[in-house]
Amino acid sequence: MYSEDETLMLSGIQHFRFCPRQWALIHIEQQWEDNRLTVEGELLHKHADDPCYRQKCGDHISLRAVHLASRKLGLYGVSDVVELHPTEDVVNSIIHPKYPRRWLPCRTPCGCVD
Repeated sequence: MYSEDETLMLSGIQHFRFCPRQWALIHIEQQWEDNRLTVEGELLHKHADDPCYRQKCGDHISLRAVHLASRKLGLYGVSDVVELHPTEDVVNSIIHPKYPRRWLPCRTPCGCVD
């Protein structure tokens, strides 16, 4: 179990995987400055961070800007998309307050396939 001070931001993991130097500038040195390309990327990414945008396709639901945290894994952050699939499993499922039934959160879109 990690304490709150020991947890890592999900975005930090993405930054490190993309470019360790970028990660250090943002998360250690705190010297990151936006440029034209990063501002364009932020604008294109804007809809992914809209928690009011939900999508239902058949019996699947896609939620945007979902806040996630795990003290067990030592991670926290906001996921662009979490896809929910209906399930009868009571152990590994969640109940969403706006959608009555049990749902299995999936990390890959379109069918929980690895």
